[in-house]
Amino acid sequence: MKNILILAAAVSCFSNIAYADKIERMSASSMRSFTPENIEWKDEPILPKGAQSAIVVGDPTKKGVFIAWLKFPANYPIPPHTHPFAEVVTVLSGQLGNGMGTKLDKSKGELLNAGSSFVLPTGHTHYVWTTDKETIVELIATGPWDIHYTNPSDDPRKKATTNK
Repeated sequence: MKNILILAAAVSCFSNIAYADKIERMSASSMRSFTPENIEWKDEPILPKGAQSAIVVGDPTKKGVFIAWLKFPANYPIPPHTHPFAEVVTVLSGQLGNGMGTKLDKSKGELLNAGSSFVLPTGHTHYVWTTDKETIVELIATGPWDIHYTNPSDDPRKKATTNK
């Protein structure tokens, strides 16, 4: 059953890749390559302070597949949360811990090294963390992308509104 869920999540996430590829080919005037040094990093407002993101392909605020890179500092946690669509996450550098459940418990998760990937089906409560290394991951997902924190007080968007 678990394998079927993972396969279903991967299929749903990749169902629009041909469409996204077509859009990208129409909008790109030349081949582009991306490295951590030449990508435009921006502070990521929907994740806890310290995360940065860069959109590689597509637009996470619109319907369709997008690819983003996320950069997390060392010893960085993202509390338990869900997403409205499936995700595929690949560790590009560093180490990323991943666990399922409503409480961040590193002992119940797994630690993934660069080159490792995981698929998260729609609506599965999970959490991630980094070790003592800065970590960069590639996120492939369907927009409009969002995050729903299990504990609303963990949501930095609500903290930003409260601090105004």
